[in-house]
Amino acid sequence: MALSIVAVIVGLAVLVWSADRFVDGSAAVARHLGMPPLIIGMVIIGFGTSAPEMVVSALASLDGSPALALGNAYGSNITNIALVLGLTAVLAPITVQSGAIKREMPVLILITLFSAALLWDFNITELEAWLLLAIFAVYMGWSVYLGAKGKQDTLAAEFTQEIDSHPMAMKPAVIWLLVGLVFLVLSSRALVWGAVNISQALGVSDLVIGLTVVAIGTSLPELASAIAAVRKNEHDLALGNVIGSNMFNTLAVVGIAGAIHPISLEPLVLYRDWVTMAALTLLLLLFSLRINRIGRINRIHGISFLAMYIAYCIYLVSTGFAPAL
Repeated sequence: MALSIVAVIVGLAVLVWSADRFVDGSAAVARHLGMPPLIIGMVIIGFGTSAPEMVVSALASLDGSPALALGNAYGSNITNIALVLGLTAVLAPITVQSGAIKREMPVLILITLFSAALLWDFNITELEAWLLLAIFAVYMGWSVYLGAKGKQDTLAAEFTQEIDSHPMAMKPAVIWLLVGLVFLVLSSRALVWGAVNISQALGVSDLVIGLTVVAIGTSLPELASAIAAVRKNEHDLALGNVIGSNMFNTLAVVGIAGAIHPISLEPLVLYRDWVTMAALTLLLLLFSLRINRIGRINRIHGISFLAMYIAYCIYLVSTGFAPAL
């Protein structure tokens, strides 16, 4: 048990560090290859910030723990909105001006609603998983199209500022990309091994561990980048990272896990976790998009998100750690 706890703690620490190195390296390589900043931000950095969830979920599914993979994906979405944006908005209200973000928010709502249809029979089959990956591929193509057209978007300007603030030559960029990727895999392996052992020792489901410890850990890169972005007055960047990450989690992370191993769900995944994720996503849309006004996630919204996260965690403990598990 002690070794498993150490594996989780060390795995999370290395995971956060390697994800940061991977993002910096991949963004710099893309910049040297002449990609537009908006494409780098929405696609390259989007992949990078979601890499922890992708690798952890893939390894968990390969190890025969697909519930841990699903809990990681949905738990990360809940954490990204309620904890990451909630805490960020309390520190500094987030102003929403980017047209790209305003176009992506309704798409995130639709994808979230579509995921409920897949969960309705409490199973995600291989076919359904591949369908999610196909939708993800279409979303990526759409993001590239927007990135090619969105040179005047405020989000593009913020991505340009962020990328230019971390200049890196091509050789070290490639090195950091590879080093980050290797340590992502190694740290994820340690994290999954420790998390599964802890769940078995405590007598709880892999789903609960995925929704809590693993989800919070894999969302740390989003938290760090969101706080750093608002401190630099890059508000659209903070929100864009979270929206992009939730898109990746719902489509790619669940899709990869289900394609490797079909996922059988506890009913609570739909009634508790999906409902929480959908409610938070809808509130994010209402808070950030205003008709004929600039959207703004203020401190009251941030406190509301944090309160909902605390309430969800309390409910998760009361239901997820039941003796029946």
